[in-house]
Amino acid sequence: MKTIIIYFSESGNTKQVAKTLSSLLSADLAEIKDIKSRIGFPERIFSAIDAFRENKTETIPEKVELKDYGVVYFGTPTWASNATPAIITIIDKCDLQGKDVVLFATMSGSGGESAINRMKEKVESRGARVVESFTVKTKNKNLSQIKKDSENIAKLLDLSLYSY
Repeated sequence: MKTIIIYFSESGNTKQVAKTLSSLLSADLAEIKDIKSRIGFPERIFSAIDAFRENKTETIPEKVELKDYGVVYFGTPTWASNATPAIITIIDKCDLQGKDVVLFATMSGSGGESAINRMKEKVESRGARVVESFTVKTKNKNLSQIKKDSENIAKLLDLSLYSY
């Protein structure tokens, strides 16, 4: 069984974490795109409301096939202390029965733990077992600093234990 990292990234921070982990763990990547435009001040407000309410959204791809994977990572930015609508939508469409899951959230301030806790509830209700989770603070950091932080977290948590 293989490992896959499924993530949504708007600013590139979560993408950097996912790419770093993929490289370290020889994991496949699946980037989720949100069809809805979320750029601009009014859109940011509505996006925070969508995240808070766990409103579903249209994504590309619509679903990720996980039959060849034993370990699944889900990564999301934190919006209003919640996971993004794109990641919540994908989680709700995945067959996670018997999968080991690692959850991560990037955040500029706080709320990452709250986002992870809700994702944990959702994946466990779909038959998965959460084996690890972590947050990455991104405020005032460039991508190379985020990469280094991700490498340190992977080493500290020994994430290679969960890779096939």
